[in-house]
Amino acid sequence: MSDTITSPASAAPSPRPGRAMMKAAVFVEKNRIVLEDKPVPDVGPLDALIRVTTTTICGTDIHILKGEYPVAKGLTIGHEPVGIIEKLGASVEGFAEGQRVIAGAITPSGYSNACLCGCGSQDGPRTKHGFKPMGGWRFGNTIDGAQAEYLLVPDAMTNLAPVPEALSDEQVLMCPDIMSTGLAGAENGRIKIGDTVAVFAQGPIGLCATAGARLLGATRIIAVDAVPARLDMARAMGADQVVDFSKVDPVEEILRLTDGRGVDVAIEALGRQETFEAALRVLRPGGTLSSLGVYSSDLRIPLDAFSAGLGDNAIVTALCPGGKERMRRLMDVIASGRVDARALVTHRFRLDDIEAAYDLFSHQRDGVLKVAITP
Repeated sequence: MSDTITSPASAAPSPRPGRAMMKAAVFVEKNRIVLEDKPVPDVGPLDALIRVTTTTICGTDIHILKGEYPVAKGLTIGHEPVGIIEKLGASVEGFAEGQRVIAGAITPSGYSNACLCGCGSQDGPRTKHGFKPMGGWRFGNTIDGAQAEYLLVPDAMTNLAPVPEALSDEQVLMCPDIMSTGLAGAENGRIKIGDTVAVFAQGPIGLCATAGARLLGATRIIAVDAVPARLDMARAMGADQVVDFSKVDPVEEILRLTDGRGVDVAIEALGRQETFEAALRVLRPGGTLSSLGVYSSDLRIPLDAFSAGLGDNAIVTALCPGGKERMRRLMDVIASGRVDARALVTHRFRLDDIEAAYDLFSHQRDGVLKVAITP
């Protein structure tokens, strides 16, 4: 991932006398995210201030914690908010204060070149090196994020999506990032009815990719992991077969299960060299590798697995789609009962205890998948 361009919004403003304060999880330095008091954000004409009712910790936040992805010191972390509109900007229409909403982890403006080209996830400013990659990811990256009592949502009319009354916070908590990312991995793989799909790693994103492959019509889904509980969850999310890579070579086993044919689509949902390479090796000729992992070092593409560049294979990447229409569609999927993401929430913490939540999640203890954080 590229270096972060720090904007003035990234820094915490100095409190004015009498200004309301809030609690927020703040990046201090490598291996230190702590709970601090910060001023409640001011609301601009196109913004909305939401009172966060539920949020969570993402694997990307752990990359920030470990110093593997740089952000400004003093930044509030987090990008998966569910909340209630506290205050609307003067120019915001179509929403009401007191309304229950979510906002995607990606908050496109709706009017940039990237947005108008249909790629709002990459909505970012031009730098001397070209356009900033991943510019649509602002929460907890270039502006203050969601692990706080309040969150300022930019371009609110593009990014806020009302939550249906029948859906709980935990039912829609995966929509802003994890579900959007996992389903994007399946969508970018262009899965067709009757396809065979392998999904490498069954963490929250991989599980949502498994569910997405089922939604798109794959009739044989092979889930790869080594944690028995995650393999069981993969079956519940739509996997037909599971491969425990601690017991067998996953490439050999997938080729055996497919009678040597390989898979139409392989989804890599971990971000490691070994899983990327394995996903490439199980593809049929002309198959697609859909990469969702966040990589912390350079990737190598083996010459033989890549057929010297002549195998008609496609390698595609994704940053989770955002914006209110994407959120509406994902909540419709949840409301229909076709995907139930509640089981992904395995632990619950108060915002006051978020440092303990980070300790649990970063060390992957106690079978954790996702944690719900409630201010």
